[in-house]
Amino acid sequence: MKKISLLILIVTGIISCNTNNEKADGYGNFEATEITVSSEANGKIEFLNLEEGDLIAFQKQVGLVDTLQLYLSKQQLISSKTTVSSKSMNVLSQKNVLIAQLKTTEIEKNRIHNMFSENAATKRQVDEIDGKVKVIEEQIKSVGTQNAPIISDLKSIDVQIQKIDDQLQKCKIINPIQGTVLTKYAEAGEITAFGKPLYKIANISEMSLRVFVSEKQLPQIKIGQEVSIKIDGLNEMKSYKGTISWIASQAEFTPKIIQTKEERVNLVYAVKVKVKNDGSLKIGMPAEMWIK
Repeated sequence: MKKISLLILIVTGIISCNTNNEKADGYGNFEATEITVSSEANGKIEFLNLEEGDLIAFQKQVGLVDTLQLYLSKQQLISSKTTVSSKSMNVLSQKNVLIAQLKTTEIEKNRIHNMFSENAATKRQVDEIDGKVKVIEEQIKSVGTQNAPIISDLKSIDVQIQKIDDQLQKCKIINPIQGTVLTKYAEAGEITAFGKPLYKIANISEMSLRVFVSEKQLPQIKIGQEVSIKIDGLNEMKSYKGTISWIASQAEFTPKIIQTKEERVNLVYAVKVKVKNDGSLKIGMPAEMWIK
């Protein structure tokens, strides 16, 4: 009986040793694309409706920088445009009067020319009416040149209004991606400036595990291949399904934070594995990749 018990202990020990000696095919840390959202305007933050941990939708307005001065500048430009437009209307009205006079004069010109052909009008009358038509035509050209700089001023004001509209739009704080707020750097009521960070956001619904494999392991993996990802759990390791999304084309030295000192001189290849996040995976968390 003692021999049987001893045999069982030996076999159990061998199995345990084999299990403990199993090694993962790759080690690494989870990462995600983090975006720091900065202010595109200067001024007081009117509101910033977000907190760390909030899930924010794509293109949602989450804040606003004070727009009062820009609004007043726009109203001033609109008023100037109205004044300049009235000048242009006066010029155009003068031009319309001259065009009407030209039509009447041309009718008179045709009548006198017909009379001259029938010897009912003199050459002097013909010359006078021809000269009158030319004078009116020159007056129309002159009025047209007077309106040109006014039109140019109107275009310039329109461009300035467009610039202010763009600045007003940039006062709105628009969320660039759907994701979770990682860090909040500012609060409503604070004064911000162009380029000053407001918050950091990342889409952590799908995490990327960056691991390193040796040259001998490369033939065993390919892009699109499913692998097993494991993280430390309370009593046992928790497993996830992962898909290889990228394999480095060039080798690099093994990061010393992952391998032992003796293995740091070895060249390895970086691999990225996409993993669906159930809420347990965090940026920077260590994990293992198992190919089998």
